[in-house]
Amino acid sequence: MIARLLNRSQTRRELQSPAWFADYSLALAAIAIALLGVAMNYSSTWRSLSFEGGDPWTVARRQAIFVGVGIVVMIIAAVVDYRVLRFYATPAYLLALGALGGLLFWGPEIRNARSWFVLPGVGFQVQPSEFAKLVVIVSLAAFVASHEGYLRFDTLFNAGLLLVVPMSLIYLQPDLGTMLVFVAVAMGMLLVAGAQLRHIVVISLTGILALVLVFSIDAFQGPRLLNETQRNRLTAFLDQDFEPLEASYNLRQSQIAIGAGGIWGQGWKQGTQTNLDLVPEQHNDFIFTALGEEFGLVGGTLLLALYAYMSVRIWQIARVASDPFGRLLTVGILSMLLFQVFQNIGMTIGIMPITGIPLPLMSHGGSGTVTAFAAVGIVISVGARRFTL
Repeated sequence: MIARLLNRSQTRRELQSPAWFADYSLALAAIAIALLGVAMNYSSTWRSLSFEGGDPWTVARRQAIFVGVGIVVMIIAAVVDYRVLRFYATPAYLLALGALGGLLFWGPEIRNARSWFVLPGVGFQVQPSEFAKLVVIVSLAAFVASHEGYLRFDTLFNAGLLLVVPMSLIYLQPDLGTMLVFVAVAMGMLLVAGAQLRHIVVISLTGILALVLVFSIDAFQGPRLLNETQRNRLTAFLDQDFEPLEASYNLRQSQIAIGAGGIWGQGWKQGTQTNLDLVPEQHNDFIFTALGEEFGLVGGTLLLALYAYMSVRIWQIARVASDPFGRLLTVGILSMLLFQVFQNIGMTIGIMPITGIPLPLMSHGGSGTVTAFAAVGIVISVGARRFTL
């Protein structure tokens, strides 16, 4: 009798629209963070734009457009059955490699890196490595899903090849921060997929030895594996009194800004460090410093609470996913989100080295914003179809 009732309940659920089971609170949390990001984009740029005689709303308006596009993309990703992504994983992966490779030949050099295509006529920049994060998650999930439960070393090796190629192209840009995101994503997905502990240990030790080798080679005369900016930033993290001063300037100014916020902050648009434009790239990688100075510990805690809520909801969706592919997708997206939040906020307070990793949904940028919303939409799609096979 009980079994019959359970089967009837399961059948009823399968017949209902996925919209009944979509996690709307996850979407609302993402939108709330993005709207806060628009406000901080304005706060961190209006004074300098006004001083230069420009429109103080330029950066905030552009970010608002990115958020609007991102919300539309999130809705589309949530409506479409996530399982169709498995069939497009290979062409999407090859397209991402083509875009990353094309940057090395046709991408303009901006801030000592070839990481963006500039769209003619509109001036918008497209960063393929942001979209490549999501493409690699889909491709890795599609490959590993068929081997879940017991991953042999040769399977791990082949999965590593899926990562090595895009990471190598990103290294040549150079973009050390995005490379680290790929590593975090892979470790999270492979652990959940059933990788053996000894293999994870071997991979981790190999990564540590590679890092030591990089520093050892760069410490002597000869070929450089890191450019000067990367070396100085990593050295400044290990020694915050490192000279030249420019190497640790960002860190010092960001710590001053966050510390000046105190408990309640100085108020929106009232931050001294922010208004004086003392923190470089504050609307991009260092946007958390504007929030910390103007809204203090309370504002920073609220933002972290929103990220924590999103992370918990994504993890719960991963646990109830109807198939290994959906579970790996959500875990990969969760790993990407958590690492970027930890790395970005960590570098502003000095517990992580400075790398070019944006704060998800907050930092200025169309590619990163749209990618983050697309990722949230995919997670919602997985959760909404947890009762279907």
